[in-house]
Amino acid sequence: MKNLGSWLIVPLLIPLLIFYACNKKTEVVETIDIQENEPAMSARNIEVLFSDSGRIEARLTSPLLNRYVGENPYLEFPKGFKIFLFDSIRRPSSTISGNRGMRREFARTMEAWGNVIVRNELKKEQLNTEHLIWDENKHMIWSDVRVKITTADKVLYGDGMYSNEAFTEYTIKNPTGQMTVKKDSI
Repeated sequence: MKNLGSWLIVPLLIPLLIFYACNKKTEVVETIDIQENEPAMSARNIEVLFSDSGRIEARLTSPLLNRYVGENPYLEFPKGFKIFLFDSIRRPSSTISGNRGMRREFARTMEAWGNVIVRNELKKEQLNTEHLIWDENKHMIWSDVRVKITTADKVLYGDGMYSNEAFTEYTIKNPTGQMTVKKDSI
């Protein structure tokens, strides 16, 4: 009878062991809790290349980049940035810099604040303003605040401006300053 009791215990232990193995507590994996107002990622001394079909179109440098996630992810450059835009033979055609910037990833727009400078490196013309928006899709830049445009022979002021991103063709809102006007254009 002693052997029969051992054989009865084994069938009872197997379901108990299976039940114990299936109900074993799983380990909780800790996740990083990112607050809405905190960056998901930060990087220092960054350089980012923008290309289209293998051709480098722009290079962005910044001492600090913060990336925010969510419904509308964006990159923030709280310590300033500089963008180099290249022509078809990869020469810097223009630069954009500012004390602070933000790039909206889905919209592909870049906004700059504080001592914003746009330079046409080929024509040696410069735009100074306190706020600028660059639309990467439309290849356009514009400002809705006071602007100063310096060329080789004149300084122009306005209440805003609209230009291609290379800063070769621009329109100034309410321009003032000394301008050369040809006799036959009046």
